[in-house]
Amino acid sequence: MACSVSTPPLFNFKLSLSNPLRHPTKRSKVLVSHSHINPRLFSSSCNRNFAPTSVKHFTLPLSSARGPRFYAGAHRDKDHSSGSGEQAKSESLVSEATYQEEFSWSSVIFPFLFPALGGLLFGYDIGATSGATISLQSPQLSGVTWFNLSTIQLGLVVSGSLYGALLGSLLAFAIADFLGRKRELVAAALLYVLGSSITAYAPGLDVLLVGRLIYGLGIGLAMHGAPLYIAETSPSKIRGTLISLKELFIVLGILLGYFVGSFQINAVGGWRYMYGLSAPIAVLMGLGMLSLPSSPRWLLLRAVQGRGSFQDLKEKAIFSLSKLRGRPPGDKVSQRQIEETIVSLKSAYADQESEGSFLEVFQGPSLKAFVIGGGLVLFQQITGQPSVLYYAGPILQSAGFSAASDATKVSVVIGLFKLLMTWISVLKVDDLGRRPLLIGGVGGIALSLVLLSVYYKFLGEFPLIAVAALLLYVGCYQISFGPISWLMVSEIFPLRTRGRGISLAVLTNFASNAVVTFAFSPLKELLGADNLFLLFGAIALLSLLFVIFSVPETKGLSLEDIESKILK
Repeated sequence: MACSVSTPPLFNFKLSLSNPLRHPTKRSKVLVSHSHINPRLFSSSCNRNFAPTSVKHFTLPLSSARGPRFYAGAHRDKDHSSGSGEQAKSESLVSEATYQEEFSWSSVIFPFLFPALGGLLFGYDIGATSGATISLQSPQLSGVTWFNLSTIQLGLVVSGSLYGALLGSLLAFAIADFLGRKRELVAAALLYVLGSSITAYAPGLDVLLVGRLIYGLGIGLAMHGAPLYIAETSPSKIRGTLISLKELFIVLGILLGYFVGSFQINAVGGWRYMYGLSAPIAVLMGLGMLSLPSSPRWLLLRAVQGRGSFQDLKEKAIFSLSKLRGRPPGDKVSQRQIEETIVSLKSAYADQESEGSFLEVFQGPSLKAFVIGGGLVLFQQITGQPSVLYYAGPILQSAGFSAASDATKVSVVIGLFKLLMTWISVLKVDDLGRRPLLIGGVGGIALSLVLLSVYYKFLGEFPLIAVAALLLYVGCYQISFGPISWLMVSEIFPLRTRGRGISLAVLTNFASNAVVTFAFSPLKELLGADNLFLLFGAIALLSLLFVIFSVPETKGLSLEDIESKILK
């Protein structure tokens, strides 16, 4: 029997990202709300043909990505279809949470690799300095007449690059947003080349210290620009992994420095080769960065801030994103993503100044974020980490490995162990969470420092205890402070002050690093190694209390959830 029925839609449902995704502990949630079904619609045989036998509930997996709300279904309520054109445009956009972004792995490798080389060169300086300080002070191996360095001069050689990094961090705070992530990293590569070349060919201590300072300027710019460039150019679903892997490159650099030191330790003037090898790596970094596009998000920030032609910057951002994802220039997917980002940025900057003031970093949510992030990188350094790494060779010599070659070989073993533990942390940080790894790792750091103190006080005839304590320290550091501090720093700051917040965190890190590294030798001479490591152990216990009572868990939370729930 033919029939014609004029009825309203059987189902009225909406999908909203506004509520379910604000509960990160729930993996998914029913997003369908049914309208009442009119039983009269099914009174005839015709309508019975349309009667549903089952109703499927659609679910949307939890995603950490942000996105505007959108509605889907056979019918949209009039209340939702009305409103301003801008709101309708925002609600019609498909959120990043609803699809997995397609990308080419070959196109992802280089935007990660070349910035990560900046971290590798920072780590290399740590590892190379461990062997270079032994070579430089040897009457037979230094190859110079000014080898008899005082503790103050030795402290300046070791910490010279860190003071440069401190200045580089200040420079990044002032000009990094103007330069952009790409040009900042190119400038870092140039400073690396210049600094390592001057150090390698230094005819005297004064020139050597100048070279160390210039190299440190490169470290400061690289350690600020690299995480920003990687975070802003990586696909969302692998962003966290790549940011964590940057720490692995720092460890690879330390290990490379240890290897070079072990091979060159018996060569006359071997310290020159140890420091000079970083120059060709820096050249590769600079050329690689020149081949990469600018960060699309930085281009859009410039557009929203009115720092250039909006349309030109938008087109450059589309082209940049297409290249970063291995797509045809100006493809539709990249255009859609750029449009979504523009809507998000306009919303973030609505009714606010185009750029936050300097004092905004020390106010409200940004101040809370700085206390958390800055506190982590501060305790990361003042628990003795620079001293253990920079002075691994001398510590091992005093622990019973008297030959310089023996000490540098054991340093290589420590570097390999450090690499292994860092890899474990990268694999487990999203499963176990940030806090458990921090609490367990910092507790282990405190224990290892107490063991070092006990060794120097009572157990000097058992050098393997010192080696075991060093391995425990390194392992616990690499599953806690090493990668997680910088991961938290990249997560915790609000979008509006993230660039300057990270600059302050880098500044805090290198300032405390330089002070601890410089003060280690004088303090060791004043207090003795046993009391010095006991002091570091006490500070480690304080840092453990800080983690327990002040550091939140951010696992599974989107950046917006962190800002709205943790920083409020």
